[in-house]
Amino acid sequence: MTSLALPEAREHTAARSPRRALGPTPRWWRDASAVFAWGATLFVVALWVSGGGLTDFGSAGEALINVGRLSGLLASVLMLLQVLLMARIPFVEQAWGQDELARVHRLVGFTSFNLMLAHIVLTIMGYNAGTDIGVVGTFVDEVLHSPGMLLALAGMIALVMVVVTSVKKARARLRYESWHLLHLYAYLGAGLALPHQLWTGADFKSSPAATVFWWGLYAAALVSVLAFRVVLPVVRSRRHRLVVSDVVAESPTVTSVVVTGRHLDRLSVRAGQFFQWRFLDGPGWTRANPYSLSAAPDGRSLRITAERVGTSSERLASLRPGTQVLVEGPYGRLHTGVGTSEKAVLIGAGIGITPLRAILEELPASPDGVVVIYRVGSQSDIVLGDELLDIARSKGGRVVAVVGHRMRDRDSWLPVDAGHLGDAEALLRIVPDIADRDVYVCGNPTWMDAVIAAAHGAGVPREAVHHERFSY
Repeated sequence: MTSLALPEAREHTAARSPRRALGPTPRWWRDASAVFAWGATLFVVALWVSGGGLTDFGSAGEALINVGRLSGLLASVLMLLQVLLMARIPFVEQAWGQDELARVHRLVGFTSFNLMLAHIVLTIMGYNAGTDIGVVGTFVDEVLHSPGMLLALAGMIALVMVVVTSVKKARARLRYESWHLLHLYAYLGAGLALPHQLWTGADFKSSPAATVFWWGLYAAALVSVLAFRVVLPVVRSRRHRLVVSDVVAESPTVTSVVVTGRHLDRLSVRAGQFFQWRFLDGPGWTRANPYSLSAAPDGRSLRITAERVGTSSERLASLRPGTQVLVEGPYGRLHTGVGTSEKAVLIGAGIGITPLRAILEELPASPDGVVVIYRVGSQSDIVLGDELLDIARSKGGRVVAVVGHRMRDRDSWLPVDAGHLGDAEALLRIVPDIADRDVYVCGNPTWMDAVIAAAHGAGVPREAVHHERFSY
């Protein structure tokens, strides 16, 4: 492990326009959103209880239908919470970050789907208990003759497609753009279920409180999706009129794109955050892709730096100045607004160094206030290295390169040459006071897991470790 030695740094700074100061992310946002979600779920259980849920067990059929009612109610509220999680509500995004939202999204989604299946099975079995036409016959009869059931069946099929493509093995076979398009069918599934619930769901109309709750939650989900996934991105893009101003080949496989526009000093974005980008350069512009800022926003321009790993990232190298740009965001929690200490360690691998380079630029200057640990397979893999050195020197910090091929006999963030060291031991050798610093991590998910475990092993508190995964 040696200090990073690179060619003389090139000038990277520019005259800055005054930007609106952004304060720390309020910690109560996370608590407030969690209280809302749990409160909505418990209120649904309360509605079931008030509607006779604890007493409607007179026969086997009634018991099945009664439990099926509860499963359906919980599936419905969790489905709507899923839509709210997908709506990109700014304070929710800021409170939880990409990692936690993805984890909660997956947990809530699979739970909602399983409860929906339980609702269908239990309800059909309950209705079948009083007939002699069989389970299949009862199902067909319900679909054909109950109001809204055909639409609900179509919604169910849409949700099955979403769930199947969300399974890890299926996701691995899909391009991000294809997976993202299929995932939008979750909105369709939730929308098609609404008529069935309102026409035949007694629990939706059992009292004024129930009616107001369900209509209010559906309206909140719909308005949130339209406001934050459609209207806000369009308004923001029209206000700032973003265009490509420069395209720079950082290496044979890495490209930086600089975007300029109007009133960027009014854009509430932090170094390290990401946008969903659409470049209007021809076919494929409708597919948005997430790229983090690789330079701190200066009120005049935004810069991203990406490695060519697919069709969309390959297109960046062929962009021409003047190409119009649409953005959604900013998103993400990997920024200085979540910091807990005045000192920091930035640990990045490969192209994951780009958001950390932006964060480095935004950190305050202090003697040994920041240490950058840059993990690469070889010297030729280093990206933006001269800029890292230049900025670190100006901040009174230092850059350490950890170079070499990864180990194959154990999960570690270290290269083979450092195999005699423990993961936490290596961090402590580089930064002895790491337990008193914020640690920002970005890289591939498996490597990040090793770094995070090592940081905790070195004494860094959980709330002082900040990371963002871009896997889907």
